[in-house]
Amino acid sequence: MKRNIIFLVVLAMLSAISGYLLSKASWLGKVGMTFFYKEYNLLKVWWQGAIAVYLFLMLLFLGHTLIQRTLPAITARLLHIIALMTAITALYFTYDDFTTELTHKLLGRRFHYGFYLVWIDWMLICLFFAFKKKPVIEPIKDPGKTVITNP
Repeated sequence: MKRNIIFLVVLAMLSAISGYLLSKASWLGKVGMTFFYKEYNLLKVWWQGAIAVYLFLMLLFLGHTLIQRTLPAITARLLHIIALMTAITALYFTYDDFTTELTHKLLGRRFHYGFYLVWIDWMLICLFFAFKKKPVIEPIKDPGKTVITNP
């Protein structure tokens, strides 16, 4: 449990950095957000972007927690690795989009780094759970009770 709290604090700090970077779009990018892409206006204020990123990461963290607790160890690890591959693919397509699409190129490098950091955070969540050991459940002599121990 202590490791989870430390990891969630690290994710909060990375979300703050990502929110800051997302708010540093170029002047032309901010004008485009204001007039044409109004759904991205929350990214212009660093703390709003940071909260949006952190909520997204918390949903991912809760999903991985659910997978870790309910599925067998091998199946859970396989799903974490599939999610890791999905995040790597998303990072590649985001990079490709930012380097080929003119409107996204105009947003600036710092904005791009903010989005790259979101995908890297997702990869960290996947790795955190892929290497986390599941607790072993050992039955006691009383058939109505079980004890959970960490190896």
